[in-house]
Amino acid sequence: MPNDVYTELCSLKREAATLSSVAHLLGWDQETYMPSGGTAARAEQSSLLAGLIHERETSARLGELIAACEEDAGVQGDPEKAANVREMRRDYDKATKLPGELVKELANVGSRAQDAWKAARKANDFKAFEPWLEKMVGLSRRKAECYGVPDGGELYDALMDDYEADARAKDIEAVFTPLREKLSVLVKDLLDNGTAPDMGPRKVHVPEAQQHAFGLRVIEQMGFDLKTGRLDTTTHPFCEGLAPGDTRLTTRYDEDYFMGALYGTMHEAGHGVYEQGLPKVGDDGEPSAVYGTPLADSRSLGIHESQSRGWENFVGRSRAFWEWAKPVADGYFGDGFKKYSADDVFRAANVVERSYIRVEADEATYNLHVMLRFGLERAMIAGDLAIKDLPGEWNSRFKDMLGVEVPDDARGCLQDVHWSFGLIGYFPTYTLGNLYAAQFFEAIREETPDLDDRIAKGDMSAVLDWSRKHVHLLGRRYTAAEMCEKATGKALSAEPLLRHLEGKLRGVYGV
Repeated sequence: MPNDVYTELCSLKREAATLSSVAHLLGWDQETYMPSGGTAARAEQSSLLAGLIHERETSARLGELIAACEEDAGVQGDPEKAANVREMRRDYDKATKLPGELVKELANVGSRAQDAWKAARKANDFKAFEPWLEKMVGLSRRKAECYGVPDGGELYDALMDDYEADARAKDIEAVFTPLREKLSVLVKDLLDNGTAPDMGPRKVHVPEAQQHAFGLRVIEQMGFDLKTGRLDTTTHPFCEGLAPGDTRLTTRYDEDYFMGALYGTMHEAGHGVYEQGLPKVGDDGEPSAVYGTPLADSRSLGIHESQSRGWENFVGRSRAFWEWAKPVADGYFGDGFKKYSADDVFRAANVVERSYIRVEADEATYNLHVMLRFGLERAMIAGDLAIKDLPGEWNSRFKDMLGVEVPDDARGCLQDVHWSFGLIGYFPTYTLGNLYAAQFFEAIREETPDLDDRIAKGDMSAVLDWSRKHVHLLGRRYTAAEMCEKATGKALSAEPLLRHLEGKLRGVYGV
């Protein structure tokens, strides 16, 4: 069969991706510069675009071309093309299970719910957000029902599959339960028997402009290309790989806690360098031949989070990073910061505390925050937890897991953006990302024994180069499990993460 069938298939996928990039641009604008009065019109715009994209992603012609390529010996004999077609088939089969009206309604309600969440969070008013969350959970449940319950699974698995292919809640729980127990023991030992670092470096007052300038310097050092990307502010930090040559980052600032913005920015820039490293742009600067196809798409959210969590924690919270960053930060932060040493800042960056906000949580407690949300959204989809009861259940489980009382819903069940957008099934990928990151960094250190010395001099290229080779440039050629094993020689395990946390934090706390 002639190669033009495969070419036409890629062309149709590219058209859908281009439309999708417009939809993502509208979403980015809503989160950054759009006035609140534009919410209703933006919801209609988003809904219309979602419908148009869905029509292209489920067209009969697209299905015919995928089937033709599956029978084409030339296509199947080319490993990259075969992988591309395999992933297109998976996407097509999923998309055709969803009615167009449901896709449009999810986009419309998600846009409106997002605006309602922002206002509710600011006012600490769960009741104002409750009807919108009720709608989004109901629509997400309908979406999962359209997908169907996977063999041996549950309804929630169908939603997780959008973010981590073939993941099962029972398998996630089997990993989370022992990890939770070990982390709880570690946290208790550190806080009961260790010596807490001086919190002074965390509390230095730094104006927003200086934080922003320092953040730009850091992400450029990481390898984020500001000629094809930008950094803005928003309510909840995120990264959007809009299109070839256009990757947007957002962060938020607290002038009395610069580390929140710094690590949020590094986290999103980790996503950003992944998006910039995907083969979406050709050598000529134009969109590549595979743009719009799975070969130019990220593998999974777990792998995506491995990149963000890796840069944020394994680089950004390391002693080596602060050996380079401390004198650089001195030039932005002023005399109040200069009095501290690089070791003081490193230790302060690794304080372990039972805090309320997930995105500001330390490495030891972060996964407990994720496990909380995993359990809650699983219960909401199953119908075991009524939306009106979410605040009370959140507070109860939070006290059980982290040992502190939640003071209000703004620092409780209203703190995250995900549920307003309908991103249910996303949260487990954060912990999966931590597991992948730990295993990847052991492999990076094995390949580059002097990694710390390089980072201490500001040379972070070994991390970026390894990630480009083993993750970014591969797109979706391999499954996440295959990618991990090919890159590290081992199946995914929790042991590298536990070794990392035990080794670093026990040293910081002297236990």
